[in-house]
Amino acid sequence: MKILRLRWKDFRNLTAGEVEPAEGINVVFGKNAQGKTNLLEAVWLFTGDRSFRGAKDADLVRRDRSGAVLALAFESGGREQNAKIRIEGGRRSAELNGIPKESCSALTGRFCAVVFSPEHLALVRGGPSQRRSFVDSALCQIRPGYASLRSGYARVLFQRNALLKDIPRHAELLDTMEIWDARLCEYGGRIVRQRTAYLNALEGPAAGFYSGISGNRETLSLSYRKSAEHLERALRDGRAEDIRNGYTGAGPHRDDVEIGIDGLSARSFASQGQKRSAVLALKLAEAELLTRANGETPVVLLDDVLSELDSARREYLLNRLTKFQVFLTCCEPDAARPLERGALFRMEDGSLTQRKQI
Repeated sequence: MKILRLRWKDFRNLTAGEVEPAEGINVVFGKNAQGKTNLLEAVWLFTGDRSFRGAKDADLVRRDRSGAVLALAFESGGREQNAKIRIEGGRRSAELNGIPKESCSALTGRFCAVVFSPEHLALVRGGPSQRRSFVDSALCQIRPGYASLRSGYARVLFQRNALLKDIPRHAELLDTMEIWDARLCEYGGRIVRQRTAYLNALEGPAAGFYSGISGNRETLSLSYRKSAEHLERALRDGRAEDIRNGYTGAGPHRDDVEIGIDGLSARSFASQGQKRSAVLALKLAEAELLTRANGETPVVLLDDVLSELDSARREYLLNRLTKFQVFLTCCEPDAARPLERGALFRMEDGSLTQRKQI
């Protein structure tokens, strides 16, 4: 999968323009707040997902404009496809190959991308919810039924927590707890199995990418940490405490993913460069598994990726990701000096100009 052309008008601070990127590495440089991240965000929206920056649709339109338009021509399945997104009245709408779609989510699976942004460093620095969200989002892309499984678990968990809060005032409700425990175990068991299988598949590619980024000097490992080895027993034994607390203390909503570097916790012991490298490896491994699942290589979007990395790690990202079409942003063109093949673009005040084709 690759982008052939991207056009935009009045998206964020991007006025009107278009780009025909190189098949390999595309470096976009420019000072802060010029529009580099906005360009990656525009590409990402064609995955059918929301902004990776958490922005509302209304915030995506250029100030003092009524709407924005994005158009993408991309190669997938051996042929050119065309998608368009309009943002008007605080809402997005989409077309694919000239056919209007009910929502932008209809683009999911038609155009695939993986994104890294500085906010994703929370995968290592943050709490367990960040790592669970990473695994769940990745699973939703390669297993269509996983989203409904996750929603089902969330509904049962909500009902069980509501029951826990009501039992102190209505003791007769305690008899219904077994029903909700059984449902939670059913959904929870399936979620844990799928998460574990995904991480087992992810660890090899992630370790390979991390080894390449680190120049074979360090190793990365992943492991799934369950809040309870036997969920049914944990729910039964912890019922009194759950009633006192008013929430469920065990289950996949409390699980974690341990990221290790050379056998030590990355969160506790890794340097800033190691943490950034670990997240990059996870994102590239996610792209690898998407390729295996879909038979198409996703576009890789790397925002502000070169900071805090030494020259060897930068060289790897600029010249060794030949399998993917990559869009990479940085502040100074000198950071991209090791680039051996690709294209160099400058972003200034919302305007993109090509500086060099290598």
